[in-house]
Amino acid sequence: MLRARFTTEMKEAMKAGDKEKLATVRMIQAALKDRDIEARGNGKEPIADEEILSLLQKMIKQRTESAGVYEQGGRPELAANERAEIAIIERFLPTQMDEAETKAAIEAAITETGAVGPKDMGKVISALKGAYAGRMDFGKSSGLVKAALASKG
Repeated sequence: MLRARFTTEMKEAMKAGDKEKLATVRMIQAALKDRDIEARGNGKEPIADEEILSLLQKMIKQRTESAGVYEQGGRPELAANERAEIAIIERFLPTQMDEAETKAAIEAAITETGAVGPKDMGKVISALKGAYAGRMDFGKSSGLVKAALASKG
């Protein structure tokens, strides 16, 4: 489903003459193609939508870090380019969960996995990634999982 959307968005960007959007969508497709080639080399199928969402989140994280480095280095124009790419990539992600939804999902995952302490953090994160790929910021939620498990153990 996402692959078709990338193609459609790329065609629309070409017709509209939106060079930023076109370049960003092409960049996404190139990263996706690299992942597919890597998967094929390992004897696997092309990556699924959940993995594509994870790839998009990783791209956003990279650009956020780059924008910060550019800001510190006195290059606001490059930071603005990174933020523009982030805005385009975010359009492909489902609506992000708010903090209350995230906490509820974490509690449900802890119950579902039978986690009893911090040593079970991997199980909980894995369950969350399977259920909420693309909708949850796992960088932020890992701290919430750790706190929830610390109170259990």
